[in-house]
Amino acid sequence: MPDSGGLESVEASQRPDSQVRVFALPPQDDAAAKSIVEGFLEALTGDDPSYAVARKYLTSKAAKTWHPERQTVVLKEAPGATSTDRANSGDDGHGFELTGTQIASLDDEQAYQPADHRYEGRLHLSLVETAKGKPKQWRIDTPPDGVVLGKTDFQRIYQSVNKYYYAVDSGAASAGGASQNRLVADPVFVRRWVDPLTETVREVLAGPTRWLNPVVTTSFPLKAGLRAGTKSLAPDDANKLTVPLNKTADSIGSARCKKMAAQILYSLRDLSSSSVDDVELERADGRLMCTLAKPAADALVAPRYSEGTEYQYFLDDKGRLVRMPGTSGSHQKPEPVAGPMGEGERRMRSVAISRDQERAAAVSGDGRSLYVASMVTNASLGDALAHSGAKAEKDGFTTPSWDGNGDLWVADRDPKNPRLLVFGQGQADRMQEVRVGDLGDEARIEAVKMSADGARIALLVNEDGKTRLKIGRVEREHGTTDGDVEISVADLGLAAPEMEEVTAVSWAGGSRLVVVGREPGGLQQIRYVQSDGSTPTGQALPGLTRVSEIAAADTDLPLLAHSDDGIVRLPSGSAWQSVLKDGTAPVYPG
Repeated sequence: MPDSGGLESVEASQRPDSQVRVFALPPQDDAAAKSIVEGFLEALTGDDPSYAVARKYLTSKAAKTWHPERQTVVLKEAPGATSTDRANSGDDGHGFELTGTQIASLDDEQAYQPADHRYEGRLHLSLVETAKGKPKQWRIDTPPDGVVLGKTDFQRIYQSVNKYYYAVDSGAASAGGASQNRLVADPVFVRRWVDPLTETVREVLAGPTRWLNPVVTTSFPLKAGLRAGTKSLAPDDANKLTVPLNKTADSIGSARCKKMAAQILYSLRDLSSSSVDDVELERADGRLMCTLAKPAADALVAPRYSEGTEYQYFLDDKGRLVRMPGTSGSHQKPEPVAGPMGEGERRMRSVAISRDQERAAAVSGDGRSLYVASMVTNASLGDALAHSGAKAEKDGFTTPSWDGNGDLWVADRDPKNPRLLVFGQGQADRMQEVRVGDLGDEARIEAVKMSADGARIALLVNEDGKTRLKIGRVEREHGTTDGDVEISVADLGLAAPEMEEVTAVSWAGGSRLVVVGREPGGLQQIRYVQSDGSTPTGQALPGLTRVSEIAAADTDLPLLAHSDDGIVRLPSGSAWQSVLKDGTAPVYPG
């Protein structure tokens, strides 16, 4: 420490440290073949928009035919390169093999695909003339298909964004076509440092991914795109983003144009670097098509009931349905809801609240009966919607779940008659057994969680002694009878592939879920996952002992959980807090 001298004021910076960025270096003259391979792999991890530096490691022909956008292969570690040359092979070039454990890939739609297998890729180099009067240099004439990099570099370079499309009208399954203008999140990845705003808009214009396409629609016309010559988009000083479109959108009317603008506004909301409050769409000749601000966009799309949620619900020690404000302190005392569920007329073991918070569905204590009742004074419990033939309580109905269309979903775990059921508008006479594709004969559904949009379903599936989280697409096909709709679940995919035992799950946003589970040989943990199987970075959750149930809202309300300490909750930036020692079945609407 200094013991003499004067004081001098300094200006403290409050800006956070910027993320690490990588700038690739071109190949050096007379570099060995292995150095060229290593330099090329390093160039793939750079923030070069068009991979111009990486192409310098290729022959001129290979540079023209290589398409890095076709796929991105993600390995557990950075790829290893091993020479495959053999003596007396007659090959004047050099061959290398790229190896590693592949954990995922991005396809040509930038959609994430989990994987777990060995990766083997091949490179070949030859000596070519790069400049007149200079010795020939080693260059790659057979590059890998797309981009290959390690998990750490992938997480640094890419970020997940949700692009939004409208749910296809579910028809009779939801009276009045309630899904009209209901937005569905479609997660894709964009490069973090290469104009993510413009890339997100381009992805929205390109249409939904192949997986989601059967159950959504877009307001943008076929072949819609940015006006020729548009390289970058940026909001002005008033946070208004102008999007110039090509000629395919010239004939679009005002109402449809605003639906298009809403898709862009919602998609940019999930982009952390975006500050767009208004979107203005222009025709190909520069004329104004329409303008839409955030408040108008919220009024245009179907209501997100969870955004207005103020209450969190659970069962108390008397089996009554109680609630408390979600933003209150942990000292708040829960109060019974109105109606038979709050009066404790019959003891229940699990419950689900409709997204408009007007009705509650509950499973009886023995797990064999499913009820729906209004949450108003003097309402009656009435007869059960359905009964399970299961003899053991653990084999009865799962916790029910409401979608945003007002339909109620539940699985019956009766070993002799396992089935997934949906009740249109929560009515017994509109019960339908749902066919689940890709579900093995020995598999059993242990939990059901519907997304608010009604287009996707999260299932905990037990198979071969392991319970895994799978996400399926909910398809609705109109039958020959007027108003008849057949509902099925298709294309089940793993959403937490690294977990072999998932205990509980809840939707926590457009494409995000919170799960409780453990990895092979590991301890139970709580974490966020994406519906496409990717894992968000920087969202670690504090541990909790023996969690059996979890509940999350689409907004920033605290997480709820049922653990050894009863009902607890996790406010933002805080530790777990006790709510009710003898409570069970914590839920938010849905």
